[in-house]
Amino acid sequence: MRPETLNPLFAEIEGLEGVGPKLKKPLVRLGLTRVRDALYHLPERFVTRRAVPDLDAAQVGEQVVVALIVREHRSGGSARAPYRVMAEDAKGNVCAITFFGRAAFAARKQLPVGARRWIAGRLDQYGQMLQIVHPDHIAEESAEANGQLVEPVYRLAEGLTQPRIASFAEQSLTRATALPEWIEPGVLARQGWPAWREALALAHRGPDDHARDRLAYDELLANALALLLVRQEGRKRRGQSLQGDGSLRGKLQLPFPLTGAQQRSIAEIAGDMAQEAPMLRLLQGDVGAGKTVVALEALLLAVEAGAQGAMLAPTEILARQHYETLRKLAAPTGISIALLTGRDKGRPRESTLMGLLDGSIDIVVGTHAIFQETVAYRNLGLVVIDEQHRFGVSQRLLLAQKGRRTPHLLAMTATPIPRTLVLANHGEMDVSRLDELPPGRQAIDTRVVALDRLGEVIEGVARHLEAGGQAYWVCPMVRESESERADLAAAEARFANLRERFHDAVVLVHGQLPPAAKDAAMERFASGHASLLVATTVIEVGVDVPNATLMVIEQAERFGLAQLHQLRGRVGRGSEKSVCLLLRGDALSETGRQRLALMRETQDGFRLAEEDLALRGGGEVLGTRQSGEEGFRIADLGQTQRLAQMAQDDARLLLERDGGLTGERGEAARILLYLFERDWGVQLLRGG
Repeated sequence: MRPETLNPLFAEIEGLEGVGPKLKKPLVRLGLTRVRDALYHLPERFVTRRAVPDLDAAQVGEQVVVALIVREHRSGGSARAPYRVMAEDAKGNVCAITFFGRAAFAARKQLPVGARRWIAGRLDQYGQMLQIVHPDHIAEESAEANGQLVEPVYRLAEGLTQPRIASFAEQSLTRATALPEWIEPGVLARQGWPAWREALALAHRGPDDHARDRLAYDELLANALALLLVRQEGRKRRGQSLQGDGSLRGKLQLPFPLTGAQQRSIAEIAGDMAQEAPMLRLLQGDVGAGKTVVALEALLLAVEAGAQGAMLAPTEILARQHYETLRKLAAPTGISIALLTGRDKGRPRESTLMGLLDGSIDIVVGTHAIFQETVAYRNLGLVVIDEQHRFGVSQRLLLAQKGRRTPHLLAMTATPIPRTLVLANHGEMDVSRLDELPPGRQAIDTRVVALDRLGEVIEGVARHLEAGGQAYWVCPMVRESESERADLAAAEARFANLRERFHDAVVLVHGQLPPAAKDAAMERFASGHASLLVATTVIEVGVDVPNATLMVIEQAERFGLAQLHQLRGRVGRGSEKSVCLLLRGDALSETGRQRLALMRETQDGFRLAEEDLALRGGGEVLGTRQSGEEGFRIADLGQTQRLAQMAQDDARLLLERDGGLTGERGEAARILLYLFERDWGVQLLRGG
């Protein structure tokens, strides 16, 4: 049960003054449904203004606060014309305070002729005239205006304004009473961090690194603590010891020898599965490193030991691909493998359900449908989750309840993750790394091409398709937006452009398509009925079309290294030589240049992941994130890199030395777990 002291923070956001039915929808779009959400909706940046005595002391383009005396109102004569309020500073310099549209009506009341007002906004120049367009603030008293010298800028949704969000944050702060301290006093003193409520107030009111770090550490500590509780509880549970005799695995006729990394990972997994404590292991594999073969070895081991195995995929098309791959590889063993998705109905579905119940099906592959309430197993011993970042810890705990005893769990990810982020996101799991590629795999020819050679690239794609090949064309956005530069290609616009050239040979896939339409387009491409797939990064993982040997990535400088590597990995999956073209724009930063150079230089995903983290640091924003790990609400990449290990050590210390969750600091830590919605860590201990 949530501690009573948190009840005011978990009250519905409608309880804040100014939140009505009209504002509820945009607030929900921002994820703000409770007071706590507004409290942790921290500013993205701050506008810093300078108070100036007169306009001579200001620079054009500068954010200022200045006292002006209103002299005259000038209407433009039409609804679309600007409405200007002419005003003077203390020296007689003239400045137009300019409004458009309905804002002019308010200006008549706020700026009466002869009145002295403090104006906060950006000083611009229109011809020979100085002007401030739509001032941010108009105040009668200097104290009120000077309070806006540093102003927070929050992420918004349509229908919300900065003052509204700032008001909700301020009201939330008044409801946030002091909480017991969950950080060790020595750590607070060494880091120079403020107390919890003070940190929140400082973070909303100005740029304060100590306050931000303290709040990021809170989140990382809550996460580390919850993951350690999961790990601790998992080791208490009884699973079943699964020790195979090699009778099935020995019949496999793999088209290539296992790499050293595969052999090592299989041995680690076999060692875990031999224990009664349920395995909880993450298998990290670079693109093409052979995760599926490792998973098959683990599944066969479970079957040899008299148990069943299940493989869970996030999408139906990926589930079907895994099913076909496993069925072909395991054919010499004679085991029974079934496919189960949400689309399966009638007799075929009933037959599969009966086979799982009576044990005649050894391995089932499918989407989340394989763990629905109506699906029962004779003896589920191993669950393999592919693209595990699509499934949260709570879902994994739910899956663990499907067997008579807790089944072993092997999670797989195709994204090489830096060790710091592995610790932060998967601290409850043991980790195996596939950092070798199978012998004989051809390197992908990676080239960087200027976007102004687009016509040549399209003709090259045409020649490739005419020769019977298939290709991907990846764009960074779905639609153009007014806030983005005009040269950023939207997937829909590029699709329309390429469709004029290639007609029905082109299909489009992006995250906003209905699932059925997306699956149909992917199926057309996978089956060869379409030759060119235009997409956003939804194809980053899980698409395996060996005949596709050309990848074009538009505005490549906008992607992170790890993401570029994943996209590039969609080609090079067959025996033919593959090419990846990175189309770059004209405005290339030094970081972007380094990133593209590294893509040409290496195909080692683990090295690229580490370099990506180093290049990003804590402050650089690399375009809109469209897929991948959800990440943290407060802690950014740099803070995670600096503070994750410290949070992990502190969480372990709290559980092992400081009395767990029953000591004084442990009781405070319980509050922290609920505050950051890691309450499943506490519920787990209670069997809830």
